[in-house]
Amino acid sequence: MGTNGSTMLEPLRQGLPPIDPAAVSSSASCALPARYEAVRGARQFTKSTLCQWNLAERFDDVALVVSELVTNALRHAVPADTPREREQEPPVRLHLMHWTSRLVCAVRDPSQESPVTRESDDFSAESGRGLFLVDSFSDSWGWHPLAGTLHGKVVWALFRLPGGQV
Repeated sequence: MGTNGSTMLEPLRQGLPPIDPAAVSSSASCALPARYEAVRGARQFTKSTLCQWNLAERFDDVALVVSELVTNALRHAVPADTPREREQEPPVRLHLMHWTSRLVCAVRDPSQESPVTRESDDFSAESGRGLFLVDSFSDSWGWHPLAGTLHGKVVWALFRLPGGQV
């Protein structure tokens, strides 16, 4: 992705339908603690949300992407001195947004550093393939810095839904 906000957001803008309240179906969000067990919680939240939206058949791809985005946020974006026990405000938040023909998964984290994709083709390594998987299983992805009182960034992945499922 690019280095400025408009470049980073452009694929998301292109992939979303026009802002029409009738086209927006639902959104859901959950806070995730700074513990790796939060990845399992994110998958469970994703599964129950997709089932509520009658999108259970998309769970495998979406859950893989959610797992990678949350893992990356916990591994690379949460400061090392963040308490790993119950903190007042969890540093990572998962957002799921559903339109009639699109699903967006977005993970907010406290870092303003851009996500880094693997430079080498060593896919036998135990880690470092997360964004490659996100790119492979979603229709597009990107990130943008947060503005205003929120600090950090959002990394998102977009899934097109066949037949404009509601």
